Amino acid sequence: MKIGELASATATKVETVRFYEKIGLLPPPARTSANYRSYGSGHLARLSFIRRARDLGFTLEAVRELLTLADDTSQSCDAVDGIARVHLTEIDSKIADLTALRTELDRVIGSCRHGTVADCKIIETLGPREAR
Repeated sequence: MKIGELASATATKVETVRFYEKIGLLPPPARTSANYRSYGSGHLARLSFIRRARDLGFTLEAVRELLTLADDTSQSCDAVDGIARVHLTEIDSKIADLTALRTELDRVIGSCRHGTVADCKIIETLGPREAR
């Protein structure tokens, strides 16, 4: 399949496919006599893996490590488990940060007196700290 077909099949932009090739996550495809990229089912499977891992929030470096591990199916999956656990810890931390942010924003919104902007607690809270 051509690059546009591969991109479409995986809901990926053509530029992203080229980027993944450039950084070595996706192996270079064969070329046709007209010098078009020609992708096979292996490319489709690999790009689908990359897309799913990225959708789950894994960094490009973690995706690279996971692909390296996936390429050697005889090894223990302890390393894969470790990568996933590190990512889960990062997600838990982000959730805690977002929960705190939500609580603060809810508090600020709750302090609104529906007066003028000059007396707006939301604007006041967002302003420079020295102005408070």
